[in-house]
Amino acid sequence: MRLSVRTRLTLIYGGLVLAMAAALVTVTYLQSVRTINNSFGKVQVMLPSDGLRPGPDVPFPASGGDERPAPNRIQSYVDNAVARDVAGRKQDALSALVQSSLIIFLIFAVVALLVSHLVARRMLRPLAKITATAQRLSHSSLHERIALEGPSDEIKDLADTFDAMLDRLHLAFDSQRRFVANASHELRTPLTINRTVLEVALARRSTPEETKILAGTLLETTSRHERLIEGLLLLARSENEPQERVPVDLSELAASSLDDLAVPDGVLVERRLSPAATAGEPVLLERCVANLLENAARYNLPDGRIWISTWQEHGWSVVRVENTGATVPSHALDTIYEPFRRLRPDRTGSKKGAGLGLSIVRSVVRAHGGTLETHARPEGGGLLTILRFPAASPPAAQPSGNASAAPV
Repeated sequence: MRLSVRTRLTLIYGGLVLAMAAALVTVTYLQSVRTINNSFGKVQVMLPSDGLRPGPDVPFPASGGDERPAPNRIQSYVDNAVARDVAGRKQDALSALVQSSLIIFLIFAVVALLVSHLVARRMLRPLAKITATAQRLSHSSLHERIALEGPSDEIKDLADTFDAMLDRLHLAFDSQRRFVANASHELRTPLTINRTVLEVALARRSTPEETKILAGTLLETTSRHERLIEGLLLLARSENEPQERVPVDLSELAASSLDDLAVPDGVLVERRLSPAATAGEPVLLERCVANLLENAARYNLPDGRIWISTWQEHGWSVVRVENTGATVPSHALDTIYEPFRRLRPDRTGSKKGAGLGLSIVRSVVRAHGGTLETHARPEGGGLLTILRFPAASPPAAQPSGNASAAPV
């Protein structure tokens, strides 16, 4: 198991403190033993000079009758008794010292680990601030900075370097936004002029038939370029987090997208729309659902089917779109969301689309903090796509009449 940095620092700090404490206890114990040995190693009791019997606390073997033992025998016996008593008391004192030292060491170990944990957390607090700032950052909040205060050390240098990187990123994203705004104007204007000129040429009666055919071809090409530019601009816009979020009901967006959907002849659409409230930018969310439905209709079978469901569960608002169609290999499920990625020759370069629909879907889902799941249908071909957005309070105007039970 890989330990966190805080845990490793706690163990290192605590281990060093405990090692020093153990060394201190060992030295103290050895010094205490030396002191006791030096102080009580040569204890000797001197008997009175008259050779009288010592007190009752120093017993010795009695000799027969009233005959007193020899003084040297009494002195030897007293010295042995005192030595044994001193040795016992010394052993008791050392045992008590060892027990109290172990108890104090255990208490000190617990306190040392707690203090080490607090010290490690305080040392890592600047890194936690850097991590929290990095997690909050998005395309719309690059103006935030860590602005770490304190002495100039390695952690402050890291925070200042991170702030400098954010400055460069903020400048780059501002440049991108300005480029998108300028490109939107500069690219749309000439195409609009071309469309107007071609439509006027087609409307004139004096225009030769050959010129009308050429104008029609050019007008169709202009329409494809307009769709491509709109898709690119919408893709760039969808990759940015929405500046303002408003309550949106995904069931209403799905119903509106179905009303505008051009369903091929023979394709049946089944809907099961229950309220599914979320918060976000309505235009992007509607475009997201509409792109899924257009993709399901465009690459379906002549007698295929489309199923769409919306509901709310476990804090998520869910959109489920399923369609029949050609079999999609599992290894291609991720690549179909790449811009202009060719799964089959008929999926890109089509006159019906610019090849950016699913890329916009993925970008919108990411920008709104949602999740995207795509599975290949094992029977009948086609795809099963599930979008999940964070649930929110439903908007004031509730939908009426088109909701039914969520699919099992």
